[in-house]
Amino acid sequence: MPARLRLLRAATVLLAAALALLLTLAGLAAMGTWNSVADRDAPRTTSAADLNLALNDMDAQAANILLSSGDAGRGRLQTPYKKAVGFYGDARREIGHDLRTLAVAAQGDRGDEKTVESLTDGFAEYQELIGRALENDGHRDGKAAALVDYRKATDLLQQQLLPAARTLVSSNDKAFDAEYSSARSTLSAQLIAVVALGVLLLAVLGALQWYLVRSFRRILNPGVLAATVCTLLAVILGAQLFTSTADDLRGARRDAFDSVVALTRARAIAHDANADESRYLLDPGRRDQYAASFLAKSQELYGIKGASLATYDAELATSWQAYESDPHDLRFTGEFRRELDNITFAGERAAAEKTVQTYAVYQRDDRKIRTLLAAGKEDQAVEFCMGWEAGTSNAHFGAWMAALGKVTDINRAHFTASVDAGRSAVTGLLPWTGGLLLAAMALTAVGLRPRLAEFR
Repeated sequence: MPARLRLLRAATVLLAAALALLLTLAGLAAMGTWNSVADRDAPRTTSAADLNLALNDMDAQAANILLSSGDAGRGRLQTPYKKAVGFYGDARREIGHDLRTLAVAAQGDRGDEKTVESLTDGFAEYQELIGRALENDGHRDGKAAALVDYRKATDLLQQQLLPAARTLVSSNDKAFDAEYSSARSTLSAQLIAVVALGVLLLAVLGALQWYLVRSFRRILNPGVLAATVCTLLAVILGAQLFTSTADDLRGARRDAFDSVVALTRARAIAHDANADESRYLLDPGRRDQYAASFLAKSQELYGIKGASLATYDAELATSWQAYESDPHDLRFTGEFRRELDNITFAGERAAAEKTVQTYAVYQRDDRKIRTLLAAGKEDQAVEFCMGWEAGTSNAHFGAWMAALGKVTDINRAHFTASVDAGRSAVTGLLPWTGGLLLAAMALTAVGLRPRLAEFR
């Protein structure tokens, strides 16, 4: 009998220790996952997306500088020029910061390393071309020479820099997604292992209690009963740790970060489309090309099958009215549709719908610019396109970007909240599970001591 009691006690202690070790290792792994998500996977993906955005913005502002500068300063549109120069400098600094961040993140991945190297070299060449364009633009009657250099710069951007930046966004986002999928699978396996081990430990404690009742003719052993309660609580809390971590991880990645990536991509496309508008006015020889490019980017944002610039506004209004009547209406596609199909958080739908509404206003402004130009009113078209006063195109573009930024901020905030909640679940629950299992081991030993003493 004492040998059987010692065997059951040893089995209880070993199983409790194994369960505590499993929970500890799993908790540390979960904390490592959160550190990777918050400090590596998400930042390098957003840095790549920000680089894509900043490259588009820098080229747009270069076009705006050339468009608003006048002839060596004569006839300059002062406010648009100053703003374009300021935004150009901001974008250039952002690109430098993002390239440095991505160079560090790419270490160990030869493919990404080569992409970052190519981007860095290409960006240096791009800056040289833009610098030469701006220098030529500073000379009287220098617009033609400036336009030649600007064409080379924007072609380099479109053919080399932007595809490389998008490759980095895709590469880093895929790496994050692989990390997410692996972590979710590991959590599921760990949950099964914890529940199985916990059930086995409870079964051993139950067998021990039954053996004590049968052998010593007592109703229950208080120590073993308390150990059983502690074990049950530890298993429940351990399971909660895994399910909570998995839910928070899904919230961070699928509910929040997927939208952040889509919205940042939409912002980059928006700046490129806005640049096409300025290029359209700046470069008469490529107007058909830039008009087609503007429409293609509009379709990426809010896709309407078969729409042209002449029909886009009316079809946008019709499809949006259909959406307002039925949010599941699928008459339009694109980045805005992707966001509207992934609404999760309070205030997100209203903010996303506001983004589309301000986008529609900006689209109507584009048609006004083209109408003024077709009527021979080029100066008025440029002033309306470049102006920042209320009711002008840039003012409406700013309102659109502010609305888009609000949706992005909602998702960024919930991404951060999910990461914080996931970390808190680990740090909050893990010590309790360990403490309860240690208590279960101690209580089992204390509960059996009087029974074993009877055989001395």
